[in-house]
Amino acid sequence: MSQLNKFLSWIGGAFSVFYKDLRLEVRNKSVLGTLLIFVLSTLILFLFATGRNDIGPRVQSGLLWMIILFNAALGLGRTFLVEEERGTGIFLRMNTQAGMVYLGKLLFSFLIILLTNIISTGLFVFLSNSVVALPGLFVLSIFLGTIGLAGATTLLSAIIARTARSGPLLPMLLFPLLIPLLLSAVESTYFSLAGQPFAVDGWNAASGSLIVMVSFSGVVIASSVLLFDYVWNE
Repeated sequence: MSQLNKFLSWIGGAFSVFYKDLRLEVRNKSVLGTLLIFVLSTLILFLFATGRNDIGPRVQSGLLWMIILFNAALGLGRTFLVEEERGTGIFLRMNTQAGMVYLGKLLFSFLIILLTNIISTGLFVFLSNSVVALPGLFVLSIFLGTIGLAGATTLLSAIIARTARSGPLLPMLLFPLLIPLLLSAVESTYFSLAGQPFAVDGWNAASGSLIVMVSFSGVVIASSVLLFDYVWNE
């Protein structure tokens, strides 16, 4: 019973961190507002550049994930930096465990990226006249990519928050790390958009990319759990 109480207490601490960040975001709308402005600006530039002409599903999937990647790098770099600037990082270290902080921040990052991805993909599909041949595969690709992005940005934002010049570091560290995830996400999204050539076999064709995305997310989150105590407390 004591182990169950400890587990419930641990989950409660993680939820408290998540709820704190969520309340601040609802009150200030600093992260989500910035991301939505960036999404709209990027989509307008995309439409201007293409002239709403038909482009292939391969290019469409690449452009979509480029928007998603820049969203994550732009919006979540200050997830931990805000704690250091406000002095709340000391309070969290004194009253919570490192694992609670990581899980709470991971859930918050996942929620923010997921919300912006839903909006950006919806606008992208509508404005670019894209046809999603396999909606289930398309949704799963976005979902798995969101998990991987949230796991990577949460750990890296904690690392750069302790450095003197944290501004440009997140993109520099994030982009090389995410290459396997992004290549797989673009590939599986392409199969979901490709239409008739893969309408029957699309899931089988994308299975390898989906496995890579699941494996990447699992490895990144598991490594983050093991490393976060050192990153957070040292």
